[in-house]
Amino acid sequence: MTQICLIRHGQTDWNKAGRLQGQTNIPLNEAGRKQASECRDHLSGGDWDVMITTSLDRARETGEIINEKMGLPMEVMDEFMERGFGEGEGLTREERRASYEGFDFPGMETGNDLTNRIMAGLAAILQRYPDKRILLVSHGGVIAAILKLFHLDEQQEVKLFNGCINNLHYLEDSWQVKGYNVVDHLSSPGA
Repeated sequence: MTQICLIRHGQTDWNKAGRLQGQTNIPLNEAGRKQASECRDHLSGGDWDVMITTSLDRARETGEIINEKMGLPMEVMDEFMERGFGEGEGLTREERRASYEGFDFPGMETGNDLTNRIMAGLAAILQRYPDKRILLVSHGGVIAAILKLFHLDEQQEVKLFNGCINNLHYLEDSWQVKGYNVVDHLSSPGA
């Protein structure tokens, strides 16, 4: 069985301010580094095979902090990079509501493109790491999309905390969610 522990990156200043990050490269803040350390302490007793992150600094740094005690091989897979939100990136919730109807921004990556990218990444993991245990640091929009693909109703709102853990197992030829938005290991979940 292939197992993926999906971890949302730690908090950034943009998370704290309610700004939409998308593919804008924003670093972790101190709260985010603490969340990554708490993830490290929680996960370091497990028997993991590889650490995967995206190339965005907030995911990469979260993965590096988690991996400090484990020394796992690290790989970058941008199939799990956050969704591109086009002109919505950098805007606060209030600015988005005032300027755009719904959650649809010019230049935004389509839902189908995001799904295809995620599915290509999951297929690559199955091919490269069959029956392995993978730590994968990703982003809220990608993790929410995965949860909707394999567990939740498409219309269900998903609010994921920074540093949350989500478990995805490949069983009987399908991906199954075995827990999501787990924050018991965090002293203060972020946005």
